Amino acid sequence: MKSPPPLALVGLGCLALVSCSWLGLGKKPKPEDPPPQPTLVGRIASIPADRRFVLIQSYGKWEVTSGSVLVTRGLDARTANLLATGESLGQFAAADLQSGTVEVGDAVLLPPPISKKKPPTTPDLPKIHPQPPATKPT
Repeated sequence: MKSPPPLALVGLGCLALVSCSWLGLGKKPKPEDPPPQPTLVGRIASIPADRRFVLIQSYGKWEVTSGSVLVTRGLDARTANLLATGESLGQFAAADLQSGTVEVGDAVLLPPPISKKKPPTTPDLPKIHPQPPATKPT
């Protein structure tokens, strides 16, 4: 009996490798979507003397809803939290200072909405029914 030619063995090997890729064995997992990033909405335009609120110069149309939390970032790692009041006039909007320190020119960012994904559910375990105690024959 003749042994198969080496070329036939190579062809069979290639066919086996290709067929594995058709079965999905070589599939890569889908990369997860990157987390949403904050949106730059404006800059601190002015700070009144009492420092309880600020005026924000918006970059574009002001579409921040009243009660939204805004975050500022300044030089030397300075941050602050603001609360949008809903008052705006032209390209300027007001926000109450909640915490931190701000300076004129600090960037104002709108954080992305908090994801409300459902936590993974655990499968229900089957209920165990207790068996009555065995009686001894007398």
